[in-house]
Amino acid sequence: MEFDVAGLAVVAAVFAAAGIVKGVIGFGLPTISMGVLGALVAPDVAAAILIVPTFLTNVWQAFAGPHTLALLRRLWPMFAGVFLGTLATAGIITGANPAIAAGLIGALLFLYAVLGLSGVKFRVSRGSEIVLGPLAGATTGLINGATAIFVLPGAPYLQASELDKDELIQALGFVGLVAPGALALGFGLNRPIEAGLWPAVAVALVAAVAGMTAGQVVRGRLSVAVFQRWVFIGLGGLGCAMIARAIL
Repeated sequence: MEFDVAGLAVVAAVFAAAGIVKGVIGFGLPTISMGVLGALVAPDVAAAILIVPTFLTNVWQAFAGPHTLALLRRLWPMFAGVFLGTLATAGIITGANPAIAAGLIGALLFLYAVLGLSGVKFRVSRGSEIVLGPLAGATTGLINGATAIFVLPGAPYLQASELDKDELIQALGFVGLVAPGALALGFGLNRPIEAGLWPAVAVALVAAVAGMTAGQVVRGRLSVAVFQRWVFIGLGGLGCAMIARAIL
């Protein structure tokens, strides 16, 4: 896909839709945008486009709340694991076979959708966080560095922790800051982002912010549980399509 007017329009549509999802349920911007763009362009190109929008849209989410210091004190081992794990594998996506990388991303999307639709509930006690937090963070980082997707197992882990709704939204925001930040650093160590991608990055950022704004409005009017269920169904279908494309 060329990033001409038509290509930029596709980028805008993808990030606007992903932004709406993030505005409603607190996450999903990199997952959806990487899933769709990863089917249209090389995964490393898609990852390069989503780094800036993902990072900046999470600044507000991470710091707009009363739990910032408490979450940093409690969850910093997990965040450190995300950072270090991402750096360890950030070179993979820049040199990966596009078909294999797309298939891996599709498998992760499908797995996450199945987990979300299963209704299985996990609980992580405060006492076990000292061990499980760094482990979940490092695993999330390793996957993020290889695929630019950081929802697994980070999002399920935080959802299983003893966090209230506002704390969860902020915690997801912090992961959304650390993961693309580390990925950007990893990209810089392996291959700089091409200057020709910056128009697409700018369009993606504007579209994502507009989508998030709309999503926050929708959040107050729609059942989040119903919306999230359909998001998981969509992610599962997208994952299956990417797996099929990689195999065929």
